[in-house]
Amino acid sequence: MPTDAADVVVVGAGVVGAATAWYATQAGLSVTVVDRGAVAGGTTGAGEGNILVSDKPPGAELDLARFSSGLWRELGHEVGGFEYDPKGGLVVASTPAGFAALRALAAEQSAAGVATVVVPAAELAEHEPHLTPSLAGGVLYPEDAQVQPMLAAARLLRSARAKGARVRTGLEVTGFLRHGDRVTGVRTSAGDLPAGVVVNAAGTWGGEVAALAGVDVPVLPRRGFILVTEPLPRIVRHKVYAAEYVSDVASSDAALQTSPVVEGTESGTILIGASRERVGYDRTLSVEVLRALAAQAVALFPVLAGVQVIRAYRGFRPYCPDHLPVIGPDPRAPGLYHACGHEGAGIGLAAATGRLIAQLIGGDQPELDVAPFRPERFDPLVTA
Repeated sequence: MPTDAADVVVVGAGVVGAATAWYATQAGLSVTVVDRGAVAGGTTGAGEGNILVSDKPPGAELDLARFSSGLWRELGHEVGGFEYDPKGGLVVASTPAGFAALRALAAEQSAAGVATVVVPAAELAEHEPHLTPSLAGGVLYPEDAQVQPMLAAARLLRSARAKGARVRTGLEVTGFLRHGDRVTGVRTSAGDLPAGVVVNAAGTWGGEVAALAGVDVPVLPRRGFILVTEPLPRIVRHKVYAAEYVSDVASSDAALQTSPVVEGTESGTILIGASRERVGYDRTLSVEVLRALAAQAVALFPVLAGVQVIRAYRGFRPYCPDHLPVIGPDPRAPGLYHACGHEGAGIGLAAATGRLIAQLIGGDQPELDVAPFRPERFDPLVTA
């Protein structure tokens, strides 16, 4: 066997690839991670680091999110160093009808095991003193958390490297090695890397990597912007967002959507989002979107009106048409596994995705049913 061969080659050094590498090395597998850019240089580096259950109705993704949330708590102790903050989330409604809809969703989530606390309008200030007093009410989600996503990817990869994993950045995957139909490694800009299996953890570019193996995984970019304020005292205690955010996440509309999302960080800055639009890989900075985000944030937290914004950044969420990630082995290309298409939930779902992929590769029974996330579900020739 060539000396550069590995049990697993992971394509993508974002947080999903990093979690996959970490769990695979914990299982005793030899791992090589490759990325054409830097660690966390894609969607991970443009994220807020959210680990959410609050924005997901009962179903497969909520089950995955709850599983992943518990794993992130464990990683906070086992790996650490990535600012794990179990601050909770607060979803608010501006109208009585919106508050009723929030309560109904919270009741369904609670029946599925999610911790929820309904907060009447008069009690919102106890949780967030600087919120506008005009809100109709909200729901508190104690399980919501946050990490610093770039640190999370870097720390997981560093820990994996300590167990023998190799991380090779600046290598672009240009194709796949095959033995008959089976994938046996990748071709890169710096030569071939043989492997027992290959994991496609290329995020927004997961569809392009899949195409190199001759399979279709319909991952598309969905652009979003984030504003970052000057460092402040902790005036925003939770992740706070409007109820409209939940419907925006579930929407398939390609047009621009904005809904206020405001949260503090351990460094003191406040992150302001969220926007969504499908414009391909257009990285043009949209002043119109930034103004909309700022105005919505001030409407939610009037105290922010005089705060300075020090920067803005944007990235591309890996969007799938059914809003579920792609996780598991691809029967159309044996030896190829996918771990991509998480849209805006990639940070939160990364721990569970990595754990499940490592279990599947090792031939173990996965702790969660991955059938809803199977890669071939979009292929009419396979699902017919």
